[in-house]
Amino acid sequence: MAEVIPFRGICYNPEKIEAGAVMAPPYDVIGPETMRALYRKSPYNVARVDAGEQLPADSPGDNKYTRAAALLQQWLQADILRQAEAPCLYAYETRYAAGGKWKKLLGVFALVRLEPFGSGQIYPHECTHSKARDDRLSLLTATGMNTSPIFSFYENPASRTSALLARLSEGGAPPYLEAADMDGFVHRLWVIDRPEDTAAFQADISGRPVFIADGHHRYETALENQRLVRERLGLAPGQKGMEDAPFNYVLMFLANIADGGLTVLPTHRLIKSGPAQKIPECLGERFEVEEAPAGSDILKGIKGMKNTFGIYCRGKLYRAAYDGSNLVDFHPALRELDVVILHELVINKLLRASAVAYEMDARVAFEQVDGGAWDAAFFLNPTSVNEVMEVALSGQRMPPKSTYFYPKIMTGFVMCRI
Repeated sequence: MAEVIPFRGICYNPEKIEAGAVMAPPYDVIGPETMRALYRKSPYNVARVDAGEQLPADSPGDNKYTRAAALLQQWLQADILRQAEAPCLYAYETRYAAGGKWKKLLGVFALVRLEPFGSGQIYPHECTHSKARDDRLSLLTATGMNTSPIFSFYENPASRTSALLARLSEGGAPPYLEAADMDGFVHRLWVIDRPEDTAAFQADISGRPVFIADGHHRYETALENQRLVRERLGLAPGQKGMEDAPFNYVLMFLANIADGGLTVLPTHRLIKSGPAQKIPECLGERFEVEEAPAGSDILKGIKGMKNTFGIYCRGKLYRAAYDGSNLVDFHPALRELDVVILHELVINKLLRASAVAYEMDARVAFEQVDGGAWDAAFFLNPTSVNEVMEVALSGQRMPPKSTYFYPKIMTGFVMCRI
């Protein structure tokens, strides 16, 4: 089972800051324009730590990681950040709009014992890139903190914690921190410090797999940091010792999918493929390709249609439906997934694309193709939570950016020392 424990969280002091000015989206969705906007909000915005600015004069002794460490210490000394006196859990809620409906995501921040993938406790579902892992490891080792949580989920329809979170959400107690994100959605945090509530949450998780939604790089970074610390301490692989030390845990946000608050959105693909006019012809080998009316809503045109993609190239829209011949070389959990068919069959084999980019906003994808930056845009339906769990439990990995769990958990609500 996944082991979860309370911890002495580090939170902003609401007496010293306005929470909306210091929170930020996760580092990997912060572009240059967003970074500048966050920096302008406050000299204490957490983006200055979690997504620090790289400067031309950076050196091994003075860089965005060393500056992040210095800022955290300054903020702690100035009581801008404050560490809890006793271990506790933290309840988190965000109310957001998706698909024309208002929804509510509830969950708990806790420390989770690190376990290697494949141990039967923590399950990944996506491949990762080494560059992002290196960046997170440099920040972790410089600051000695988990500055942003891993977003994970589990399933327990009989969860006692769900009832507690619902009471807090509906007015059981004023939140410790409350902030609106850049979309105007409100996020709130409560401290859970009663031992019986901690015990109930630990019982809810007991014996249940935990799936990583967002934060594969952070989890792999925590594992690497654990290995490096054990090596420095002279502990051989598999050797017992210091099992309860902080470096054996990682900060996670854990949501119960039985509460119905998770949403998965698609991440569309932009590609360079050579002559764009050949794309419909190349796909004709394995797809039924039909041109869609100009100006039509291609996302609605493919909604709910399995193994069907929207395509935009040469100013024209197409809908491409896969002929169903399985990718026999792939694991059964992967071979019928839209994102795998798109990457492995379309992008890699049929088109042999020379470059791929990822874009959440369909409007931006159209603009990128019209502007000549990319040859074509491919639009797809979201991967379902059940598909994510099936892939993870089978020990397989999807291509990078196969899922976009929504909404994002804001960085800055709680951090922890490791």
